[in-house]
Amino acid sequence: MRTRRMIHVVATAAAASSLLVACSGAGGSSGSGGGDGKSINVLMVGNPQMEDIAKLTKDTFTKDTGIKVNFTVLPENELRDKVTQDVATQAGQYDVATIGAYEVPIWEKNGWLHELSSYADKDASFDKADLLKPMVTSLSGSDGKLYALPFYGESSFLMYNKDVMEAKGIKVPERPTWQQIADIAAKVDGAEPGMRGICLRGLAGWGELGASLTTVVNTYGGTWFTKDWKAQVNSPEFKKAANFYVDLVRKHGEAGAAQAGFTECLNAMSQKKVAMWYDATSAAGSLEDPNSSKIAGRVGYAYAPTAETKSSGWLWSWAWAMPKTTKNADAASKFMLWASSKEYEKTVGEKLGWSRIPAGKRVSTYELPEYQKAAASFGDITLKSIEQADPANPGVQPRPTVGVQYVAIPEFQDLGTKVTQEISAAIAGKTSVDKALDDGQKLAEEVAKNYQ
Repeated sequence: MRTRRMIHVVATAAAASSLLVACSGAGGSSGSGGGDGKSINVLMVGNPQMEDIAKLTKDTFTKDTGIKVNFTVLPENELRDKVTQDVATQAGQYDVATIGAYEVPIWEKNGWLHELSSYADKDASFDKADLLKPMVTSLSGSDGKLYALPFYGESSFLMYNKDVMEAKGIKVPERPTWQQIADIAAKVDGAEPGMRGICLRGLAGWGELGASLTTVVNTYGGTWFTKDWKAQVNSPEFKKAANFYVDLVRKHGEAGAAQAGFTECLNAMSQKKVAMWYDATSAAGSLEDPNSSKIAGRVGYAYAPTAETKSSGWLWSWAWAMPKTTKNADAASKFMLWASSKEYEKTVGEKLGWSRIPAGKRVSTYELPEYQKAAASFGDITLKSIEQADPANPGVQPRPTVGVQYVAIPEFQDLGTKVTQEISAAIAGKTSVDKALDDGQKLAEEVAKNYQ
């Protein structure tokens, strides 16, 4: 019954019909044969690293293997809905999809994913032992095998415009508190025409606003659930963190904040529309690319701001997964191994620039002289942020599941999205934070009943 309920919840969150959910099983075809092996369908999130691979594949991977790759690229929220619907309902439209540390353990238990360790072990050039341990741990199933291959890994940190800070005589601490960042945001708001103090995600979605907000909740002493599954969404600590976040973005945040996610903040920061940005460490490569960023070479980096905890950065990996429904497993595995390889990183470095390597997944990446030079300002802090992230103990109290910026249960996809929709509305001035969290508490209490 538990597995059936998990399938129902995940598929419902993706707006799959109840009929399809009822017809979906936990297994599916093995995907070990069938298909012509010469064409695969890949669904991926529309981040810069994915846009890069879409540009490079035809003249590299396809040229060498003869395997054509048909990419579907979607914004993060749309990607999450689409991939969940396809995999949960066994639709089988895609051979490969980008998912993350949240989905892997849940979907592996449901039998929706191919294990990938056997493919990685057979390919000596892939060098599985070179993968960073946090990435391997987060993408492994209950049997210890990999069920997704990391494309890039990330934590979160603060990025800031050094020119603006120097002009204002401000020194950003290497390990700032959130109150220090709020004070700085107020001082640099309007430092240049049209410039706001900080960019923080305001776009609803458990992986958009939910990710950044939850790290603030953690470090302010809050949590979604206690260890014994008592909902805490309207607790004093959660309310304090959420009110702080909403107040900061309303007073000194980017224009149109309620509709701004990772992509919008990346654009705002790179085009000098904001002076600071708290978000994924993986954004640094794009900010340091002079072809797309007006502040390349003039960006400063600091660890994720804190309040009551020593660190607060999240842990995530966008990774390649193979649904059990694929009929092109061999071709799909070749693509995934290549896309997560040292060879591919070298291709990106040589063709697009070394700062744009999809980093954060391999030890060897940080030993490359070319990357060390290109990532001199952010490489070390990125690696340390990933290593310091603690999914088991991200806050001040014991948790019922692992996860820094999410709760590792199927229901969180729906819960996190609904709660952040209300908080996003508060950012837009349409409701209050307290009302949003009081409504969210009721939803969280319903989820908690499944585990108490």
